[in-house]
Amino acid sequence: MIQKSLVTGLITGLLLGFLLKIIESETGKAVYTLLLNVDFIPLIGNIVWPEWIEFSFHLLVSFAISFSYFYLLSNVTPAARRPLVTALLLTLPAVLLYFPLSYLAIKPVPDLMDQSAFIYWTLGHIVYAYALFSWGNFYQKKHRAS
Repeated sequence: MIQKSLVTGLITGLLLGFLLKIIESETGKAVYTLLLNVDFIPLIGNIVWPEWIEFSFHLLVSFAISFSYFYLLSNVTPAARRPLVTALLLTLPAVLLYFPLSYLAIKPVPDLMDQSAFIYWTLGHIVYAYALFSWGNFYQKKHRAS
């Protein structure tokens, strides 16, 4: 379960990160900056991290979500019957994090009430949830066949 969680978390985390980076570069809405922002976290927030380290923090969260996804599918019967719903429910808190992250951020990120930024953020995370479901499903089938 660890290997498939790491692979799935890496792929889905890269997808979300690159998608939000493209959205930010095309629209000027700092949703990628928001995704990587840690400036409000005590101890680590005072450090100016290079982008790749901030992205690594994001990937750690993606690994945790992926691990939770596979754990639930393996150990909770209703989750196993509804993997897409499970992926969406695990991603929903990340969508809602838009508000506290926007509020707490020190560096420039989208305004708390910026509806278009929130829509981009939400769509990015819906893509993430679908990718988690799709890649997880592919990974499960691939390894069952071998």
